[in-house]
Amino acid sequence: MFAVMIYGILAVEPEAGGSLLDINPGLIIWTAITFIALIFILKKVAWKPILEALDQREGAIRESLEKAEKAKEEAQKVLELNQANLDKAEEESRKIIEQSRSYAEKLKEQMLIDTKQQSKRILEDATAEIERKKDEAFSDLKNQVAEIAINAAEKILNENLNKETQKKIVDKYIGEIGKN
Repeated sequence: MFAVMIYGILAVEPEAGGSLLDINPGLIIWTAITFIALIFILKKVAWKPILEALDQREGAIRESLEKAEKAKEEAQKVLELNQANLDKAEEESRKIIEQSRSYAEKLKEQMLIDTKQQSKRILEDATAEIERKKDEAFSDLKNQVAEIAINAAEKILNENLNKETQKKIVDKYIGEIGKN
């Protein structure tokens, strides 16, 4: 068939004054026959492999698109899961911070209460110590006053009274001082 086409092309002699736009019916027929023969040969030999390759390519592209869509959906799910975990972590951190603040406030209040109680206890201890020292000083002063009074009374009485009367007066005076 190919030989026939070549023979047809070679059999036509070019005319001497022909241009590219001239219509040559023999050339048109042979071109049409060659085109049809080429289409027939391509259909028998190459059309099926080309269509199969195109189908395979289409299938590969479709499969890639489906995989990409699945990957996109999985990525979206992972993103949503990560966002949920992030929200949960933020909420937990807020709770921890709030608990820490609450604990710090309670600790501060407890320390304040403890400090006030300790100050009160120190003040009470100091007041008790002062009272004890005051009582001790008052007792010492009382004893000294009593001793001075006894000495003075003794001198006065030695001059004015006898021993028995002196003793009664001193005992009475000491009894009165002990009551005070």
